Amino acid sequence: MAQFRIQGQQPLQGEIAVTGAKNAALKFIAASLMCDAPVTLTNVPNIEDVRRMLHLVQSLGAGVQHNVEAHTVVIDPTTVNTQTISAELAKTIRPSIMFVGPLIARYGTARIGYPGGCVIGRRPIDLYLKGYERFGAQITSSDESFVFTAPTPRAMEFMFPLISVVATETFMITATRIPGTTVLKNCAMEPEVVALAEFLNSCGARITGAGTPTISIEGVTALSGGTVAMIPDRLEAGTFVILGALTRSNIRVTKCIPEHLENILDHLREMGVPFTVGPDWIETQPYSHTLKAINIKTHEYPGFVTDLQAPFTVLLTQAAGTSLVHETIFEGRMFYTDLLNRMGANIILCDPHRAIVEGPTALSGRKLDSPDIRAGIAMVLAGLAARGETIIGNIEQVDRGYESIDARLRSLGAAIIRE
Repeated sequence: MAQFRIQGQQPLQGEIAVTGAKNAALKFIAASLMCDAPVTLTNVPNIEDVRRMLHLVQSLGAGVQHNVEAHTVVIDPTTVNTQTISAELAKTIRPSIMFVGPLIARYGTARIGYPGGCVIGRRPIDLYLKGYERFGAQITSSDESFVFTAPTPRAMEFMFPLISVVATETFMITATRIPGTTVLKNCAMEPEVVALAEFLNSCGARITGAGTPTISIEGVTALSGGTVAMIPDRLEAGTFVILGALTRSNIRVTKCIPEHLENILDHLREMGVPFTVGPDWIETQPYSHTLKAINIKTHEYPGFVTDLQAPFTVLLTQAAGTSLVHETIFEGRMFYTDLLNRMGANIILCDPHRAIVEGPTALSGRKLDSPDIRAGIAMVLAGLAARGETIIGNIEQVDRGYESIDARLRSLGAAIIRE
């Protein structure tokens, strides 16, 4: 198994460009199956989760041309010849549940194994099952798979009992080719939702309200293909900005959309992190003062994004005073705090959703394993800030969300190697 070996506390400086958004690319890949002609995706990150989604698309019979160096993907949905997603493939990535919508909308049936993904607490698919039933699907299940049957799917109104990004996107995609008007309420408002709606509309869909709590979709009979670029990955941008703050470095994060990180930037400003913002870049500056401890509480966009909670908690270990971290989105996402404690942090996990961080504390290198994508990158950041050597195993998790992260960090002066 591959691992990262990091020599901490090396001086960092320079520019680092943000890649295309993982959470856009995965959804655009699923949405491509709604089209009647090839779809070209550009600025696609070369990461493991994208490869898994493309493998799944190919298993359905779609044509896929993936140019890794050019960061482009061409998907031909016209050759799809099966409506079955094996349990083995479905468990490799959670957004596999998104393919059910295109399959029942176009073919009236779909079979899928139980979706997988990161182990960050219970993530049941009851919400998706309820939504598909409202679209008119009859659902049967076994120990390994679900079968959805909807010969004549229908438009519906749906109030999300809790805000879900993937469910919002899934039902929006599904409704594009179902006759009538579907209305979704209490929707996620993430930039990736807006980007997905804009892409589908460019193909002929009739979606209004994306980026607000209520989205309306008037079903159409056909969708053309098209070309679309992935928006910048705001989670990657936030990770690099936090890295600059953590290591007190002059790092310019380029090819990003600062507006997508306003909440994170407000928290950094409150802590006393010096930075400047341009039209498509954010630059952290060196500083000598002690950071101020603050409280953070994750929330759906435009709130504090849950995927940056772990990296930000690493930063809080270097702030003076007591910080409270409250994770409201995922159960079990905070168990990585024990790994930080092994590195010298002083964190008390009150319950699965809350942790108290006392700082500042000096971090020391340790041998650790990455539990998931975001906790994994948090361990990388901790290793870069720590004294001595840190070895991080199970880095396949980090590779799921961050393209060539070791090489890109080395360009800033980091002493990190993959072995």
